[in-house]
Amino acid sequence: MPRPGVSPGQGRPRSGRERASDRSLGGPCLSFLWLALALALPDSLVLWSPVEAHPLPAQGHPAKFIRLAPQLQEAFGWWNLTCPTCKGLFTAIDFGLRTQASVAWVGSVAIKLCMLLKIAPPAVCQSAVQLFEDDMVEVWTRSVLSPSEACGLLLGSSCGHWDIFSSWNISLPAVPKPPPQPPKPPAPGSPVSRVLFLTDLHWDHDYLEGTDPNCENPLCCRRDSGPPPASQPGAGYWGEYSKCDLPLRTLESLLAGLGPASPFDMVYWTGDIPAHNVWQQSRQDQLRALTTVTALVKKFLGPVPVYPAVGNHESTPVNGFPPPFIKGNQSSHWLYEAMAKVWEPWLPAEALYTLRIGGFYALSPRPGLRLISLNMNFCSRENFWLLINSTDPAGQLQWLVGELQAAEDRGDKVHIIGHIPPGHCLKSWSWNYYRIVERYENTLAGQFFGHTHVDEFEVFYDEETLSRPLSVAFLAPSATTYIGLNPGYRVYQIDGNYSGSSHVVLDHETYILNLTEANEPGATPRWRLLYRARETYGLPNALPTAWHDLVYRMRRDTQLFQTFWFLYHKGHPPSEPCGAPCRLATLCAQLSARADSPALCRHLVPDASLPDVQGLWSRPLLC
Repeated sequence: MPRPGVSPGQGRPRSGRERASDRSLGGPCLSFLWLALALALPDSLVLWSPVEAHPLPAQGHPAKFIRLAPQLQEAFGWWNLTCPTCKGLFTAIDFGLRTQASVAWVGSVAIKLCMLLKIAPPAVCQSAVQLFEDDMVEVWTRSVLSPSEACGLLLGSSCGHWDIFSSWNISLPAVPKPPPQPPKPPAPGSPVSRVLFLTDLHWDHDYLEGTDPNCENPLCCRRDSGPPPASQPGAGYWGEYSKCDLPLRTLESLLAGLGPASPFDMVYWTGDIPAHNVWQQSRQDQLRALTTVTALVKKFLGPVPVYPAVGNHESTPVNGFPPPFIKGNQSSHWLYEAMAKVWEPWLPAEALYTLRIGGFYALSPRPGLRLISLNMNFCSRENFWLLINSTDPAGQLQWLVGELQAAEDRGDKVHIIGHIPPGHCLKSWSWNYYRIVERYENTLAGQFFGHTHVDEFEVFYDEETLSRPLSVAFLAPSATTYIGLNPGYRVYQIDGNYSGSSHVVLDHETYILNLTEANEPGATPRWRLLYRARETYGLPNALPTAWHDLVYRMRRDTQLFQTFWFLYHKGHPPSEPCGAPCRLATLCAQLSARADSPALCRHLVPDASLPDVQGLWSRPLLC
């Protein structure tokens, strides 16, 4: 069925957040609340709205600050605040907001605005605000409403320092970078490893066949979705092409049906286990999802080692991952401890130690290969805790540099796994990561991410010329159908386990369950190969230059791009065609492993000026 929303070629509906930021601000008191809502609620709510699975996005937090700052300065200007008065005012506000009565008042106003702006149905507005309000008030009082930050924004640098999402840099070792050494093709007959890649499983405990797949809530096909209109079919038994997640039986079918794709040497599993009903999730719900699905993976994979990464949906509220300096009940200790407990059979003590601290780890799955699992929530535009301090949260990137330098010193190769792709991160984090990838290009043999639910990649280039491809991050498609997709999974063929192996990706395969066929009366689910990358795209190998060349071949060859567009959506693309703007934006996204860097796409539109290219390049709010 047609997917909800608009054609990728025509843009997308404006979100409540974008509408809100265009309205004028009333007075100083309303300005406080408006800033808070602009920073928090729309991101939290639009995040699960039925966006299309294509790269035509809204802007991230830094752009919102730029838009809001002049309006806030104007709103406060008539008060003629002095610096001491401003700081005294915000100190009082911070103190007052921390009381339970004030938190409840902020929440009640936020609920009213959520309903007024039609951001979500009333019941969703109420549940979401009540879930987020305590954490958000804590974050606001420690960041945007702190006296130094707020008065620096409103009155200038003489009264404080506004450094929310300011630029920062990690330190690289003084060890000179070795000359680039592209990997050599393995000798014929060399061992090849098969790595199963699972991501974005999104199990919905309340999925119910026959319910309305197009309900008013952000997630449908559920017990509370109600029946569909008389003229419309209800949710299918195995899943649905709509804003729905998966029943447990479909995940069980996936794992039970791995036979044609097996055997596997190891499994990379990059998170997002719970469903998208993020307005009504408790910690108990998240832990149930973690333990249930982990047990299912163990049941069907048996002795095959599994290496997980933390997704943005594992926590509640969604995207809420405080850095380790946040202690007590608001910390992520409850989640990381639970992960360490259920994943202990797969991970050594050294990995469990850093997992418990910050949700990331490193280990050596075989001689000559180091695996690094990053907690990409510390780069996320939607992680509201980063308003307090976004400078290398948990010291993760500096730790990554240390791991890569040690691997280089040993002559090991490295695989990096994570959930959110680096091109979708906050700008400073993304640019620092890009710099790290360039420095250790000889050591880094593979990057593997998920999150977008579609099938794509991100090419990395040398920073000096932005023209020499030196690495590629593979973004694998989701298991879930959300939104309007077939369920799927990925298998990577990797240079195998032998002395001198490059450990690079040699090819990859994508498998899907065709829901139209599976939901037919009397049918049984059949997971089948959708395509092999090198065969389908005519690639000489799976190295970075081959993917760079593919983008420019698709720029010239419309038919080749249509093949990519079909596979990008796991064999179920939108009914609307992807026109020229959509095609350029999609291709640009494949070149954009560094956030907010339109220069990476300048050669896609050689006759256009850089601002025009920048207009094509942007990133989505993702699920």
